Amino acid sequence: MPDAQLTARSLETLLGEWQGNGAHYQALADRVRLLVLDGRIPIDTRLPAERDLAGRLELSRTTVTAAYRELREAGFVDSIRGSGSVTRLPGPVLVAAAPIGGDGMLDFTKAALPAASSLPAAARAAAEELPHFLPSSGYDPVGLPHLREAIAERYRARGLPTDPDQILVTVGAQQAIALIARTLLARGDRALIEMPTYPHATESLRLAGARLVPITVTPPAGLGAHPVRVPGGSGGVPADATGAADGWDVEAIEQTIRRANPALAYLIPDFHNPTGASMSPETRARVMSAATAQGTIVVGDETTADLDIDRVGEHPSIATYGTRHAGDAPVLLIGSASKSLWGGLRIGWIRADRPLIRKLLAAKPATDLGTPMIEQLVVARMLPHLPEIIEERRAQLRSGRDAVRRMLAETFPDWIVPDLHGGLAAWVGIGAPVSSALALGARNYGLLLAAGPRFGLDGAFERFLRIPITYSEDETARAIAALARAWSSSLHDPVPYPDPVALADVV
Repeated sequence: MPDAQLTARSLETLLGEWQGNGAHYQALADRVRLLVLDGRIPIDTRLPAERDLAGRLELSRTTVTAAYRELREAGFVDSIRGSGSVTRLPGPVLVAAAPIGGDGMLDFTKAALPAASSLPAAARAAAEELPHFLPSSGYDPVGLPHLREAIAERYRARGLPTDPDQILVTVGAQQAIALIARTLLARGDRALIEMPTYPHATESLRLAGARLVPITVTPPAGLGAHPVRVPGGSGGVPADATGAADGWDVEAIEQTIRRANPALAYLIPDFHNPTGASMSPETRARVMSAATAQGTIVVGDETTADLDIDRVGEHPSIATYGTRHAGDAPVLLIGSASKSLWGGLRIGWIRADRPLIRKLLAAKPATDLGTPMIEQLVVARMLPHLPEIIEERRAQLRSGRDAVRRMLAETFPDWIVPDLHGGLAAWVGIGAPVSSALALGARNYGLLLAAGPRFGLDGAFERFLRIPITYSEDETARAIAALARAWSSSLHDPVPYPDPVALADVV
């Protein structure tokens, strides 16, 4: 039985203004099909019963039945006994081939900044410090004490009391995600995950044997967007078609947590990868309340939380809301030096309660006997200076964001560029389901891209493209020019569902 279920009311909100001049059943089927392709309706979601949807939309049941039949015949819906009509995608999934580097190739599959300017000095100082540690074995499974203290101090500065023994240092955030998944999930457990999301997190959860329960995140409204307003909403706050002002449909999340009873929820609350959205304080509180009531472990991936350009208002860590309820389920936070300092520093960490840290530490040696010593020394020297480094990053990201928005508006005026306040990339709506074909075509013009479906499940998000804001203006201009050349051919010769090929690696 599908874990996700869409009510007639929720589907009505998603549909928006769907009626055209033609037959209503065809217009309804076309709009649902586009919502599935865009990932707004996740794959394996149970659609409302025909009678319920007909009553909600004030249509005849015959019209809704005909629309569902159209969707079934096109391969977008399966009828499953006992589960009703469940969303699917037709044919094999197309994903971009694995990047093949080469001279002159621009690799935009990586949304990552160059090293912070203070890193060379920190590396030299760390090398001078290293002899002090050479008499030891060099195997350090938990992390250097002064590094864990520096990480704990960062959490305390954000208003989250933390001791060093609540920190476990890992080989990057990816190891942290994989370690949490294989330690806290049993095969067959349900795991709540945003769609779209960081693809390597999806892979880690699947490798742990989890059954994924998707919830949709939409990018903030921006250039080319036409946001709706929530009827009766507070102050007419702009919202997307789900009625979510910040990109998360809280009512749908609460319903999904109650119904699916997931063992774990993996969330990116700040500058979500890839949409750039950030949870409002109200959303954080309601999600944590729902998870607490159900006993769901919450994993907050905060690797991009420091990459603020011009976000307005306070956004406390999602873990602070977990302390306000009795009988809380565990809350784990994941951090990383790779996004804010440099991708070449493979240092990440987990913040959790002491019993969980001990459990994770016991499981860690199965795949890793220790975190590199010199990299820990470098990060420990840089973390106390993080406020100055973040100011440097803010200027770099603002310049990159403004260049991407300007160039896309000039070259692709019909594309929807989100209103981005931080993070490393823009989740751009390209208006046609040709993202994979566009990514493949761009390779012929010297540009490597991660297609939209790389961030979803089962081939959804063909109408989106992730474009990093971390490159120089010259590199961005070259990338947009390559996109412009590839765009025409992808529209004329789209290849919607060829045989699957190797996945592109993305950061």
